[in-house]
Amino acid sequence: MKALLTRRHALTAIAVSTVSILTACKKADDTSKGGAGDAIKVGEFASLTGKEATFGQSSHKGTLLAIEELNAAGGVLGRKFELITEDTQSKQGESASVVRKLVSRDKVIAILGEVASGRSMEAAPICQNAKVPMISPSSTNPKVTEVGDFVFRVCFIDPFQGTVMALFAKNTLKAKNVAVLTDAAAPYSVGLATFFKEKFIADGGKISVEQKFSSGDKDFKAQLTAIKASNPEAIFAPCYYTEAGLITQQARQLGINLPIFGGDGWEAPELLTIGGKAMDGTFYSTHYSPEDKAEMVQTFVKKFKARWNNEVPDAMAALGYDSALVLADAIKRAGGTDGQKLRDALAATKDFVGITGKTTLDAKRNATKPAVIIEVRDGKFVYKETVNP
Repeated sequence: MKALLTRRHALTAIAVSTVSILTACKKADDTSKGGAGDAIKVGEFASLTGKEATFGQSSHKGTLLAIEELNAAGGVLGRKFELITEDTQSKQGESASVVRKLVSRDKVIAILGEVASGRSMEAAPICQNAKVPMISPSSTNPKVTEVGDFVFRVCFIDPFQGTVMALFAKNTLKAKNVAVLTDAAAPYSVGLATFFKEKFIADGGKISVEQKFSSGDKDFKAQLTAIKASNPEAIFAPCYYTEAGLITQQARQLGINLPIFGGDGWEAPELLTIGGKAMDGTFYSTHYSPEDKAEMVQTFVKKFKARWNNEVPDAMAALGYDSALVLADAIKRAGGTDGQKLRDALAATKDFVGITGKTTLDAKRNATKPAVIIEVRDGKFVYKETVNP
């Protein structure tokens, strides 16, 4: 995740070993995308460079590890995978361009990506119109899958995440009066803030003030000064890690020593690099913890560290890994890579055991699964609690 990856068109068909779904595969003819034995082309689009590169690089590493393990076990239905990866550069508009290429020129049978909700929403109509299944590892905005029935995700969605954080503020932080700081330019942030406010207010809480900014801003002192004046007991900042680190650092400089908390957009080692010691006493919701003692999780952590220079996998890596395995499982159950049959198999996914928990896709193709709360303590990410749907 820390290695800088340049934009490229990469074909990957490599090897290692993995879970039970990989071993039961047998050969089957598939005339829709080539015969049995031909490589299964899967597209991936991710922010490998740019301001959210940590997200994309981490997700890519998890996805690639899964593909390598699938291929080491013989692939699916007698066919191995080729992963074609494109960089969105964390830029608006780039997702549509690279996904259009993956679908029309590379003829991929499915798309994995993106991490950010806004970029997933750019690409989803292209996949829907081409009837190529798309699986987002970690885009939580409900609108992503509302684009159409070929669009899926393997993460929980913001209504659940917003509810989780509202309950956390009320029950764990014991806060009755919370300020909200929203990135008005990010659909992820706007959606999460909305669902948080709805639940928090419904449970008797009060929003002391809501301040807004735009992605890429670096000075938040005006918004934080207004927040301080409203006398909240905590601050909810549902944004991405770059802004979260700067917001927290500047809040402490202004003497705001309240709990600050956010969503899974905070999930990145760079959060600590940017925010430094100011991050102690902050919290965020996410999809898994590498501290989980489950054997499957610890095996994944061990394999990921061995593959990626002792790097500890974060939630984006775990979700990227799970997205590839969910796709492989659906191909197996569909008996091939025909777009409609693959779509139907994905929609029927139930109790798929992955690194981030059991994945069951509901009628809207959203995953139902638990959330994890992480606390930053003494400069480290520490597991706090798990909240089930």
